[in-house]
Amino acid sequence: MTGDIPLYATVVFVLTALLTVGFLFRSFRDLRPPGVGSQLLVFLIPFWMLLTGFLASTGFYAKFDVFPPRIFIFGVLPSLILIIGYFIFFRRTFIESLSIRTLTMLHIIRVPVEICLLWLFQAAVVPRAMTFEGWNFDILSGLTAPLAYWLGFRNRQIHKPLLIVWNLFALGLLANIVIIAILSMPTSVQKLGFDQPNVAVAYIPFIWLPAIIVPIVLFAHLASLWRLIRGQTA
Repeated sequence: MTGDIPLYATVVFVLTALLTVGFLFRSFRDLRPPGVGSQLLVFLIPFWMLLTGFLASTGFYAKFDVFPPRIFIFGVLPSLILIIGYFIFFRRTFIESLSIRTLTMLHIIRVPVEICLLWLFQAAVVPRAMTFEGWNFDILSGLTAPLAYWLGFRNRQIHKPLLIVWNLFALGLLANIVIIAILSMPTSVQKLGFDQPNVAVAYIPFIWLPAIIVPIVLFAHLASLWRLIRGQTA
């Protein structure tokens, strides 16, 4: 399948995935002492990228006729469990010490992600609905991230209402594309993209979209909102 995808699309996507991880790591680079939470992520994320990449290379995730789909149980669910675990066990020692500024700028990666989705549509491995030519408006989150950063952190102050509204807005756009992507997979719950289903995410490196990029983007929103709503602005 991936042989039909242009090499430049694969290269840009891989670089985008690495940039996403880099932004996350940068958000806790200044933690002193590092702590278990940050050290664990430095190990788990590269491990998870290698594992999901290996499984995708074997065609493991491409078996869509099982329920629930493997891509959810062995691709998405572990990341969601990890996010929940961090909010339970590392909320004070890790999440409440992250850089909101870095977590805000992290969302610029959503621009190259959307460009890659357009290329994947042109390669006939995702439906038009998953692109900004269809029903996916998530590119707005990436385009407005620098503006949210500039307005949200002007004059050495953090404008919490603005950042809260922007995070909720971008979180809604994320939820929209996630729902579209799920309903476009060739599974028993498929409702969209019958002529051109969402199959790219079952293969390497695009498995890292649901397994790595989307969970990190989700975590960035949740961590930022947690700190902003609680009045923590360091």
